[in-house]
Amino acid sequence: MTDTVLYEVSDGLATITLNRPGAMNALNIATKVALREAAREAAADTAVRAILLTAAGDRAFCVGQDLKEHITLLASDRETGAGQTMTTVREHYNPIVRALVSAPKPVVAAVNGVAAGAGLGFALAADYRVVADTAAFNTSFAGVALTADSGVSWTLPRVVGPGRAADLLLFPRSISAQDAFELGIANKVVPSAELRAEGEKVARKLAEGPTVAYAALKEAVAYGLTHSLDETLDKEDELQTRAGAAEDHAIAVQAFVNKEKPKYLGR
Repeated sequence: MTDTVLYEVSDGLATITLNRPGAMNALNIATKVALREAAREAAADTAVRAILLTAAGDRAFCVGQDLKEHITLLASDRETGAGQTMTTVREHYNPIVRALVSAPKPVVAAVNGVAAGAGLGFALAADYRVVADTAAFNTSFAGVALTADSGVSWTLPRVVGPGRAADLLLFPRSISAQDAFELGIANKVVPSAELRAEGEKVARKLAEGPTVAYAALKEAVAYGLTHSLDETLDKEDELQTRAGAAEDHAIAVQAFVNKEKPKYLGR
């Protein structure tokens, strides 16, 4: 990893930190590559049982594409005809979102400031969002004459509904943390000074939980959104069989009988 993205694993929790606070954690190429590799590594590492995605500084979680770099690349494309600028969606954004959404473990986003454009997309790719009371959200895309990317056209309607998603996309504007909570974008809003501690608390609680069951829950919900009731019932049967065969299920049942707190192994 480069120093634009920090990656640390501790006691089953992988923490990925965007680290360009002076640029409001904008996404230049180096940052996108590092974030892609960190997300993939955290998703694939069986020792990682939960992922915390956050950012340095208190102004921004991520304001999306680094427009200064983008302008330079656009100018180069006009001169050379290479057409490389917009490949970032395919090469960077899509793999990042796929890694976070499909990770067989919970992903928590601790949103410390503005989350705009792809920054919003990465936050929405998480399963749970802890948000500072000073944070704000903005779709941004239409404001620079672009369409949605970083999964926003898939995640946002599922979080807020298609009508509200269309409103937020067609009329990009800053949405406060409280408004985001009421819309369902934020799961929990906390004072800015408490964000990192609360984000880690939520993520560590999930890391200590029945992660086989969590992976099945993620898969079940994603499947149910795009399949019929009968197909979803069959999928639930398949996933419940898998979860029931896991060692964590036996641990949970025995702990319940013994009136003890279960100590899950993640298998």
